[in-house]
Amino acid sequence: MKLTRRTALVVTTGWMALAAAGTAQAADYTLRLHTLVKSPHPYNDMAVAMKEEIEAKSDGRIEVAIFDSGQLGQDPAVIGEMGFGTIDLMISTTSNAAQQIPEFSIFTMPYLFSSMDEALAKVGPGTPVQAHFEQIYADRGVGMKLLALGASGTRNMATAEVAVNGPADLSGLKMRTPPSPMDAKTWSAFGMLPVTVAWGELYAAMQTGVAEAMESSLPGYTGSKLYEVAPNLALTEHTIQINHTSMSERSWKKLPENLQKIVQDAAVTANAYGVEKAKDYDAALVESLQSEHGVKVTRPDKAPFIEVVAPIQVQLAEELDLTEEYELLKQ
Repeated sequence: MKLTRRTALVVTTGWMALAAAGTAQAADYTLRLHTLVKSPHPYNDMAVAMKEEIEAKSDGRIEVAIFDSGQLGQDPAVIGEMGFGTIDLMISTTSNAAQQIPEFSIFTMPYLFSSMDEALAKVGPGTPVQAHFEQIYADRGVGMKLLALGASGTRNMATAEVAVNGPADLSGLKMRTPPSPMDAKTWSAFGMLPVTVAWGELYAAMQTGVAEAMESSLPGYTGSKLYEVAPNLALTEHTIQINHTSMSERSWKKLPENLQKIVQDAAVTANAYGVEKAKDYDAALVESLQSEHGVKVTRPDKAPFIEVVAPIQVQLAEELDLTEEYELLKQ
C-alpha cells in the first residue's frame, strides 16, 4: 500500500488516540462529595483540597466528584443516602446533622469557644472529642465514618428590620433555627420565637416574614445572598461553627487500607486548611458586605449576651442529655 501524506496523518492520529486512551484510564473508585453551600465558603475550599490530594496521592485510582450548593439534597436526606452508600462524602455543619446525631447539638451552644483556634484544639483530629464522636457514630448506626471535626468561622446574627445592639433587641423576633433543640432553647432564653427552617428555604422564609431573624456563618450569609433579605448584620460571634467531614461506611469499606489512609489524611489536611480559609473569609467579608451590598453592621458588646447564656449552659446540657459532651469540651 502506498503511504500518502493523508494516510500517514490518519494512522498517526489513530495511534495517538489509542495511546491517550491507554494513559487516561478510568478511576477504580469514584466518590461523590456533597456540600450544602455556595462559594465562597470554606466547605467548598475544603472539598477542592480533598479532591486534589486524594486524586494525586492515589495516582488517579480515586476520582472525587464535588456536588456543592445542595445539588444532592439537604443534609438530613444526604446523611440517609450515605447510609446506603449512594453518596460517599460530605462536609457540613454539625448542627444540620443533629437529627441523626443529637450529641452534635452541643456545638450550637453559644460562647462555648473563644476562638477558632481553641475550637480546633478541642475537637480536631486526634482529640478525645474526635474519638468520642467516632464512637457515637458507631453506637447510633448512622452508616457513616467520622473523618474529622473542625472549625469553619464565627456565626453571627442578621435580621430583616431590627438593628441589634444588645439582647433586648432580640425579644419577640421570630428566629430561624436548624433542627437542633439546643438552638431553640438558647434563643428562647433571649425572648425570641424559634421557627425551624431548612437552610435551603431560609432566603424565602426571611423574604416572606416566616422568620425575622437568623444566624449563620459569614460565608453562608454572603454566598446565599441572605444580605438581600436580612440586611442588618450584628457581629455577635456567638458560636464558633463546628463542621464534620464524614464518609459513607459502605464506601469506606470498599477501599483497600492504603486508599483509606489517603482519604483520611486528605480530610485532616483539608480540615486545617478550612480553619485558615474561614479566618480569611470572616475578616474580608464584613468589609465587602458593607461596601458592596450596603449591609448595616453593628458590633454589640458580647458581655451582655454571655451573661444571658452562661447561667443556663449547664442546665441546657442536662436537659438535652449532653452533660458528657459539655464536660468533655470544658476539660
